[in-house]
Amino acid sequence: MNTVIAFIFMFGLLVFVHEWGHLIFAKRAGMLAREFAIGFGPKIFSFVRNETLYTIRLLPIGGYVRVAGEDPEIIELKPGYHIGLEFNDDGKVNKIVVNNKSKHPNARIIEVEHADLDHQLVIEGYEIDEENEKLIFDVDPKAAFVMDETETQIAPYDRQFASKSVGQRGMQLFAGPMMNFVLAIIIFIIIGVSFGVPVEEARFSEIVPDTPAEEAGFQPDDEVIQVDDRSVSTWEEFTTIVRENPEEELSMTVLRDGEQISLSVVPDSLPQLDMDGEEVMIGQVGVQHAYEKSFFGTFEWGFTQTYETTKMILTNLMMLITGQVSIELLSGPVGIYDATDQVVQSGLMSFLMWTAMLSINLGIINLVPLPALDGGRLMFVGLEAIRGKPIAQEKEGLFHIIGFAFLMLLMIVVTWNDIQRLFL
Repeated sequence: MNTVIAFIFMFGLLVFVHEWGHLIFAKRAGMLAREFAIGFGPKIFSFVRNETLYTIRLLPIGGYVRVAGEDPEIIELKPGYHIGLEFNDDGKVNKIVVNNKSKHPNARIIEVEHADLDHQLVIEGYEIDEENEKLIFDVDPKAAFVMDETETQIAPYDRQFASKSVGQRGMQLFAGPMMNFVLAIIIFIIIGVSFGVPVEEARFSEIVPDTPAEEAGFQPDDEVIQVDDRSVSTWEEFTTIVRENPEEELSMTVLRDGEQISLSVVPDSLPQLDMDGEEVMIGQVGVQHAYEKSFFGTFEWGFTQTYETTKMILTNLMMLITGQVSIELLSGPVGIYDATDQVVQSGLMSFLMWTAMLSINLGIINLVPLPALDGGRLMFVGLEAIRGKPIAQEKEGLFHIIGFAFLMLLMIVVTWNDIQRLFL
């Protein structure tokens, strides 16, 4: 149950922060954000505030912010349509009743001859069964369609995504991934404030019970300075040697209270996938890295750790693209849930580190110029800035549809790999 709660919290936080970035910059640019959604599929909870419908949906596989103009508008008033009009105190249309007009006895029923809800904000038409002259009605910029007794606000062109400058649109798209990097920095700072910043040397804060390190006699605050005949000065050097020598006896020299002590330890052998997706065994002795608290160092570490994690993920991504890493190493929701289960058992700090890493990963993946991702849409905005005019909507739409299908196929493949690793 702890894993389920942790996974839901982590997923919700990462998606919320990402989509919140899109939402804030959409509103700052004056775009009409129709919906802010966590998840996909049927709604399980919703409310409306400040023009935006906030929803939590059933399937925890992402989220979205639906901005006016990114998709075709819900209703198009064509000549011959019969609609009902309701008015505000200024005499402007504030409700356009599309169906179930009998439920709106105060609505004025007209037959549409012409409607412009993008620029002029007018509806022209005639009253039903009346041979009167043509009527022209001004429409309030925040008027709503009423269809099946559900109101949806209209979107004049100046509230639509396409009406904004290249810079505003680019920032709105970039804001989601940007907020994931900001979240990672904040999480690392929280770790630093709460637990301290990891020291550079191979010093231990904790010895895990019932592990080779405890059996060998290691104690908290021990610092490894030599393994066999190799000098050790950093935590990375120590962990590399241990990982490379599963089930092999290692002679270690540690500093304890200013004295050098010799200990021998045999690392446990644990399975892990290598770059080709093959299972290999690595060594582990059961120690926790030492941390120390430093006010200024904590904030510096928040940024440097985000930078180093970003660099590591980008390196692995390039190796995947060039074929140096197998696609079998990729994990989907199933694999992430299984990894979260292991991380939760390691404690709060490990869970926070895992959340920060996934946040950076989400930010990077969304910046990859693939269809249906923020990076793909940013690519089209960039091309528009270079060309001086936008790419045809039909071509861009086809690009995103094909790309979305590819991403769904990739998700199926990755999920199947996760299932095979866990259950087959």
